[in-house]
Amino acid sequence: MKDLTAETKLYSGMARLYYRQAVRLLIMILAVLLISALYLTIGEINIPFKELPAVLQNKNGIEYSVLKNLRIPRLVLAIAVGGSLSLAGSVLQGIYRNPLVEPYTLGISGGAALGVALVIVLGSAFVKTAIALPLGGFLGALLSLLLVYFLSIRKNSININRMLLIGVMVSFIASASMMFIMATTTSENMHSIVFWIMGSLDEPEINLINITLIVSLSGLILSMLFARPLNALRLGATEAQYLGINTNASIRVLFLIASVLTGVCVSVAGVIGFVGLIIPHIIRFILSSDYRFLLPGSFLGGSFFLIGCDIIARTVISPNELPIGVITGILGGVIFIGILSGSKRNRVLTKQL
Repeated sequence: MKDLTAETKLYSGMARLYYRQAVRLLIMILAVLLISALYLTIGEINIPFKELPAVLQNKNGIEYSVLKNLRIPRLVLAIAVGGSLSLAGSVLQGIYRNPLVEPYTLGISGGAALGVALVIVLGSAFVKTAIALPLGGFLGALLSLLLVYFLSIRKNSININRMLLIGVMVSFIASASMMFIMATTTSENMHSIVFWIMGSLDEPEINLINITLIVSLSGLILSMLFARPLNALRLGATEAQYLGINTNASIRVLFLIASVLTGVCVSVAGVIGFVGLIIPHIIRFILSSDYRFLLPGSFLGGSFFLIGCDIIARTVISPNELPIGVITGILGGVIFIGILSGSKRNRVLTKQL
């Protein structure tokens, strides 16, 4: 009877925990919806919040044209890129059990930047097309991904520590190569490269935005299927195998998901730092380290953060616009220092990872 009572209390406690996490996720969804509505109202042409439904119905008005052609596509891209980078960071931190790993650690952003730099410098009629820079960035990211992956395999097994070190070195090599290109090219090309590196959500090609959104949602769904292996990997790769997890297969698939998410985002929006590093930490504190909640929470948190940053980037020196990478870097650094400054929170986050 005592054992039955203890088991009942355990199940009751777990049910209450799941309920609290579900409520917090629901609140995060509402927060993303609210800041999205706010995003649509703010800009050079301010649209009162209560007039949004009427503006969306009046398809002949200038406000409708602004929403349809500028703000809504940019909002969708902010949701997709912010969610993808944060999700990729959460997955990679779980694979490596390292709180400092982020999507750009593994050389993917360096490869994408190098690909874009080569496209800009080489130049051709093809470069003038809308997909030239994103395609060059994606190919660069893909080559970096393949290089890191195949150099990390030994005896048909992946050494995650070796993969991390190789990724860092690939990132250094790509960055040095890009600086060499910038030092030897024209000032116009260098300006274009620097502007792309700082990041921007000003993407005119709607098809690229749709592709980014589809990839981000697909990445979220696929990563959720690996929530159990990620929870097991928190104990270590060997311990996870004892729990019946195929660690090599899981790490390969998760690494591929995180890499594709990062590569697509960097190709379309440039290098937007700190999102994949700080948001998973914050979500662990708000929710928990259980990847069943951490993965969707990270996606929502990254979307919320990038939408807020883009609001600041568009308005702080209006009518001019700041590169969004500047805002994410400043805010991300300040928030991360604030989190780590509290010793209690620091210990909690370290334990939860």
